[in-house]
Amino acid sequence: MRFDGVRVAGVAAYVPGRTRVVDAVADGRCSQRLATQTGLHAVSVSTEESGPELAVRAAELAVKRSGHTPDEVALLLHATVYHQGHDVWAPASYIQRMVLGNRCPALEIRQLSNGGLAALDLAAAYLTAAPRRAAALLTTGDRFCAPGFDRWNSDPGTVYGDAGTALVLSRDTGFARLLSLVTVSEPDLEGLHRGDDPFGVAPLAQRQPVDLEAVKKAFVARTGVSYSITRVVAGQAEAVDRALAEAGLAFTDVDRYVLPHFGLRRLTSSYLRPWQVDRAVTTWDWASTVGHLGAGDQFSGLAHLVETGTLRPGERVLLAGVGAGYTWTCAVLEIDEVPGWAG
Repeated sequence: MRFDGVRVAGVAAYVPGRTRVVDAVADGRCSQRLATQTGLHAVSVSTEESGPELAVRAAELAVKRSGHTPDEVALLLHATVYHQGHDVWAPASYIQRMVLGNRCPALEIRQLSNGGLAALDLAAAYLTAAPRRAAALLTTGDRFCAPGFDRWNSDPGTVYGDAGTALVLSRDTGFARLLSLVTVSEPDLEGLHRGDDPFGVAPLAQRQPVDLEAVKKAFVARTGVSYSITRVVAGQAEAVDRALAEAGLAFTDVDRYVLPHFGLRRLTSSYLRPWQVDRAVTTWDWASTVGHLGAGDQFSGLAHLVETGTLRPGERVLLAGVGAGYTWTCAVLEIDEVPGWAG
């Protein structure tokens, strides 16, 4: 969909601390092979704060940067991947109480690693549907920790980091315009994260910690490798091609790419090589110091580009996401100005 008048007013990421990959290799948490394949230097690790608490930290800063007051926020969407610290609980309402204190709709988005951009899709439509709605607050937050999740090995080839991220979408003001956004789904691939496991009666009923490789192997054994690869390639291509077309752009018109924080090997095979993109115009330098932040890679990457003074007026930025299910979202932004908090 092409948008008119929807802007990014504020964006932020909160990283609680980092663990060096070389130290994880030395103490046996991470294999040397994984370290080499991913190319990571460090991973963001929270020793105390939960996902929602990390999200609150980022949201407070994003709202402050946006210039909007909490009362002007008409929607809060919180995207998650892993356990939020309590069972049968609404983390979005906690974030709303801590950050906004208003009574707008506050909802959780569970589209895994594509959750942040899925929330962007929903929020843009929500604001467009009623122009009197001034702003939406989008947050992500996860802590990938034992005993339920092994950040180094639960998803071979991708190392998970802990962080909170936030983005404020606005109808009134902002440093970047949302030109287009497209989401494509392929539910035939939902089994890639379910495998042959029966439905459990409690969290982690099948195995602990989470083992995404086990369910993937079961699915591929049943369907064949080409079945998944063909659909993954097609879904991603459709999302990016449509997003660029609706923005009236080609790949050569894009100045910066904010991509998922996969390890370098997966990033190269999934994005850099197929799209013929130079690593220097992506957010790899940031990703390699924090790891995969669940649903927050894109918001954190955009925040990094702005905070470091990398972006200039007139530049176009492509945000790409993918999540189990499967869904792909691509969004195109155009930078109108450098905000006062940048650089």
